[in-house]
Amino acid sequence: MNFIIEQQELKPGLILFKRGDVQHHKWYCRMKIAGEDRYKTVSLKTTDLHDARDKAYDLDAELRFKIKHELPIFNRLFSQVAKEYIDLQKQRSEVGQITHHRWRVLDSHVRSQLNPYLGSTQITLIGPDRWREYPIWRQRTGQGRSGQRVSDGTIRAEMATLKAIMAYAAEKQYIRESQVFKDKLPLSKVQRDEFTPPEYRKLHTFARSWIKQGRNKQNIWYRTMVYNFILIMTNTGMRPSEARNLVWKDVSVQTDKQGRQFVRLNVRGKGKHRNLVAAENVAAYFDRIKEISKATGPNDPVFSNDEGISAKTLYVSLIESLLTESGLLMSSSGKRRSTYCFRHTYATFRLTEGVDVYFLAKQMGTSVKMIEDHYGHVNPVKNADRILQGLPGWESQGKDDKD
Repeated sequence: MNFIIEQQELKPGLILFKRGDVQHHKWYCRMKIAGEDRYKTVSLKTTDLHDARDKAYDLDAELRFKIKHELPIFNRLFSQVAKEYIDLQKQRSEVGQITHHRWRVLDSHVRSQLNPYLGSTQITLIGPDRWREYPIWRQRTGQGRSGQRVSDGTIRAEMATLKAIMAYAAEKQYIRESQVFKDKLPLSKVQRDEFTPPEYRKLHTFARSWIKQGRNKQNIWYRTMVYNFILIMTNTGMRPSEARNLVWKDVSVQTDKQGRQFVRLNVRGKGKHRNLVAAENVAAYFDRIKEISKATGPNDPVFSNDEGISAKTLYVSLIESLLTESGLLMSSSGKRRSTYCFRHTYATFRLTEGVDVYFLAKQMGTSVKMIEDHYGHVNPVKNADRILQGLPGWESQGKDDKD
């Protein structure tokens, strides 16, 4: 059966037709978009030919007006545009432009939160009011992990996805460029939930006894891996994605001009490669892993499971168990800690020791602004010797002269 039947051309680029795949006999019109190889098809909701012609000419005039004034041509629901955007991100993940995990996170934002909030709304009708009201709606309708209040970080991430979808809609000319939200994310930036020095010492001590309490050899093996994984992460500042990609040929011990040894790591994550350095003692943590691992070849993963296969989850369930049993799962601010907290702990400890923010940003593969935004809470009193250096009455000490 032909899709288009009883076709009539009213003028070049404007036709009337009926559909052969439906039971009703109502007219449709199809209008060519000037200067493009695209068409807009509209149901005229009438079976009368004269009425259909009048409606078709009116719609054609309306289309030409929209094109002239750069107004949106196609009406789509937010859920439809969001699906297009998510489908595109899935394709990007399949060719390695973004990780599969990143696509899953974006898809979850849309399905679980953004569609319930905006899915049935025409995207041309979404304004800044809906953007600003999202945090209020989210806090009223949802819960965070473990039944806690939804974190500001979670809401910020969801709103970033919403903003990306609106930008995609503008790129596809579903909306005007001016409709993309220009306001900054309305929530305060998230302070990282690092361990304090006493908490880290508690975790360190507890983990050693935790290993011995393993219920069998396999469980002890995994707990040993987790312990050394934590030590490496807290002493290098690696991202979890970089740790997941780390293979043995990326790890080496080198010597500087003064004969001091240090660990050099070639890490990959967020689509980028970089080098970072760690103190000599970190080499011992890698050696402990290598002694018990079945994956020790140059191209084998450093962090593997007991079968020698890459540990894709990076022992997340065991780390959660360790933090829970040690009483350190929740931070003092009431937020649930994750594997990322080891990176934040590294940054905080290094800043506390007076490491220059520029060099720390290079080491962590991020920007100086990010360090300042997220770790500005580090107490400057601890760095008084560096902050006051050179001022009257605060002469440089021998220790600083050696740095």
